[in-house]
Amino acid sequence: MPEAISRDGEAAIVIQWSDGTSTRWTASELRKVCPCATCRERKRSDQKGSESPATSLGLPVLSAAEARPLTIASMRPVGSYAYNIAFSDGHSSGLFPLAMLHDRDHL
Repeated sequence: MPEAISRDGEAAIVIQWSDGTSTRWTASELRKVCPCATCRERKRSDQKGSESPATSLGLPVLSAAEARPLTIASMRPVGSYAYNIAFSDGHSSGLFPLAMLHDRDHL
């Protein structure tokens, strides 16, 4: 279980765990491994090699929020098993299980 969560600069967090370990995550690392259905489907599409017209030219269209450095806007516990994390790019649908946040090596 997490004992403390603190910010490490503008774009990272450090989680202190009850087993004495700590885990550091940057906002972009968390965003990249977001387990929500939308992100899982996007990763699956990317792995299949499907390209949209915007990305086929190598010129992705970015919103203003996506063009700014990514930060963690907020975190809130969901029961005793996960955290919901909202990012500065507006994405907020991922539930990050505690086991995933604790053990980065098994992602």
